[in-house]
Amino acid sequence: MAITSANQLELLQTAEAVAREKMIDPELVIQAMEDSLARAAKSRYGAEMDIRVAIDRKTGRARFTRVRTVVADDGVENYQAQLTVEQAKPYLAEPKLGDEIIDEVPPVDLGRIAAQSAKQVILQKVREAERDRQFEEFIGRKGTIINGVVKREEYGNIIVDIGRGEAILRRNERIGRESFRPNDRIRSYIKDVRREPRGPQVFLSRTDPQFMAELFKMEVPEIYDGIIEIKAVARDPGSRAKIAVISYDNSIDPVGACVGMRGSRVQAVVGELQGEKIDIIPWNADQATFLVNALQPAEVSKVVIDEEANRIVVVVPDEQLSLAIGRRGQNVRLASQLTGLDIDIMTEADESSRRQAEFAERTKLFVDALDLDEFFAQLLVAEGFTNLEEVAYVDLDELLQIEGVDEGTAGELQTRAREYIEAQNRQAMEAAVALGVEQSLIDFEGLTPQMLEALAKDGVKTLEDFATCADWELAGGWTTVNGARVKDEGILEKYEMSLEEAQHLVMTARVQLGWVDPSELEAPATNDETEEAGD
Repeated sequence: MAITSANQLELLQTAEAVAREKMIDPELVIQAMEDSLARAAKSRYGAEMDIRVAIDRKTGRARFTRVRTVVADDGVENYQAQLTVEQAKPYLAEPKLGDEIIDEVPPVDLGRIAAQSAKQVILQKVREAERDRQFEEFIGRKGTIINGVVKREEYGNIIVDIGRGEAILRRNERIGRESFRPNDRIRSYIKDVRREPRGPQVFLSRTDPQFMAELFKMEVPEIYDGIIEIKAVARDPGSRAKIAVISYDNSIDPVGACVGMRGSRVQAVVGELQGEKIDIIPWNADQATFLVNALQPAEVSKVVIDEEANRIVVVVPDEQLSLAIGRRGQNVRLASQLTGLDIDIMTEADESSRRQAEFAERTKLFVDALDLDEFFAQLLVAEGFTNLEEVAYVDLDELLQIEGVDEGTAGELQTRAREYIEAQNRQAMEAAVALGVEQSLIDFEGLTPQMLEALAKDGVKTLEDFATCADWELAGGWTTVNGARVKDEGILEKYEMSLEEAQHLVMTARVQLGWVDPSELEAPATNDETEEAGD
């Protein structure tokens, strides 16, 4: 196959035809042709030579050139493609390092093997360009819904024709009881797009919560226009789902808009999801109100929020317990996913028992520590006092508001409370010193004697030991193990230390030891402020 004037224009025509067929840039096809012709020419003139080919974009003429680069005397590694400054003088007036000498060489006559090799190079380059185009096309559609046609099923996975490529719907991304046959039309959510050696892989899903959100966006114009926003979605695919919505227009009811006239809009989504029941819930910035909405149709008597543990205790009437939990815990599980909080549900009877136990425990504390009779101790608890510190250091006027308490009695209460606390502090400090706590940790501000004793029992005896602790080791926290949240007990958690307090103490210790520059601590706060301003 010689590159003659008869087939020069044919190169351009072929490039345009291939580009149209594969829907890629013709320039990429021409570059692939140039690379393939250059490779074929090297097999003719020698693999060591730097042979380059340039195809004229107007005439189609292929120009073959040999390029030699000027290098230092001791830098010549390839005598066919490199030469020294002295050797370059016959070709260049003032040769310098890096200059190139370009000589045109005769076009090669491609034999059968060379022509086949050139064809393979072109096909490979075209395939790479096509894969790049497919990846760029589908990566831009990630997070949206796509329509396709089922081609075949492989080991439970559905291969879907999505127009300019194929996608895979894995078995675990299918709704349980649905089945598909070849040539069935299918609507799915593009969950992920990845580059792989065999080309871009598009992964679909029909169980992802965002699939339902996108379906609502298609059915409800107000969501598409941004008047209504989907704030959270939780699904048990094929069975039940909850979706939280909010309206930014006071005249539009977000729940009613999503339900539609006679349920037309929500039924369209339900039909696509194989009859999945959908609870549409109004979103609320107040966590307690939002949770009450999320547990519908169950009625909630009271909500107790533990912000530090990121948990919520919900109290429901005894007859509402099974409805709040739902079949196999489905209702409370979906509500938990929707709110992002762990939810403990108890009946009013259980809640009453818990409160009685707390009341009895605090009463006993005051009886034992302050040497009070049970009635007077119960009176303190009923007035809202929960520990000795509150009694010892509260403003005297608050004690005087208790019926039957005069200044003498109030003063005696505070004296007894302070003496008891001081005695407990002395005992704790003596125990901590006996366990080996060093003075550097004793002098550190923010730790009580009881905290020092607890730290010493856990092996934290110096300021250096304390500075190496993580905040959750001190204040406790939660870890997700196999999908379940597991409690991590903190060394100082029983002293009601929060994560923020623990973090502050640890960072203060590190600053005192010279491990951290105080100026570096200001940067994260500045970044947070910037993000808040951006929001």
